[in-house]
Amino acid sequence: MKNIIENLRSDLIANADEKSRQAHERFFREEINPYGIKSAVLSNISRSHYKLIADKSKSNIFSLSEELWASGKFEESFIACNWSYNVRKYYEPADFEIFGRWIDNYVSNWASCDTFCNHNVGTFIEMYPEYLDGLKIWATSQKRWVKRAAAVSLIAPARRGKFLKEIFEIADILHSDKDDMVQKGYGWMLKAASKTHEREVFDYVLSKKKTMPRTSLRYAIEKMADELKAKAMEK
Repeated sequence: MKNIIENLRSDLIANADEKSRQAHERFFREEINPYGIKSAVLSNISRSHYKLIADKSKSNIFSLSEELWASGKFEESFIACNWSYNVRKYYEPADFEIFGRWIDNYVSNWASCDTFCNHNVGTFIEMYPEYLDGLKIWATSQKRWVKRAAAVSLIAPARRGKFLKEIFEIADILHSDKDDMVQKGYGWMLKAASKTHEREVFDYVLSKKKTMPRTSLRYAIEKMADELKAKAMEK
């Protein structure tokens, strides 16, 4: 494992670009500790080094992914997401606790949160929907990224019309959160659900509009028909 990580990091350092590093840093309010690598280059590095891993068992890939998460480096978090997603067909119920720990301990910006939750956690939840209750527990966390994770983990399933009841339940839990990252997260979740359940999401938003943060409301109705958006935005 040590050689795999060392070789990967050598490649990341060799491909680092100062302009990209500065651009990454300007894009976030948080400290993200980037190398400064363009996304296409990073994807190629991730794929090429994954191919070199002899032991692609889930346990080994998860160990490598955690090592990358723990570095705190922006690009390494994305490789961790990619590598652990590559073994998604082997996900099992016990992995929910691992995913929750990674979010709790390592996620420190919206991009890492959304990448991991949209793909890895969202896939897990579709495989094991009994863990939707676990997302509701995440929504009660004191940590912003855990709360955002509860919502954005359902983006992909929501677009396919799944889990509407639980989406509304999580939106209820996060309803009055003061953190704009959380407000945007659950607003995005509702917007995704509106793709196949426009009327239901509209009715939900209308019932909450007097107390729903404006940020969440605007996100939720973004893709709705113009007449519904106008009605939702009425004072």
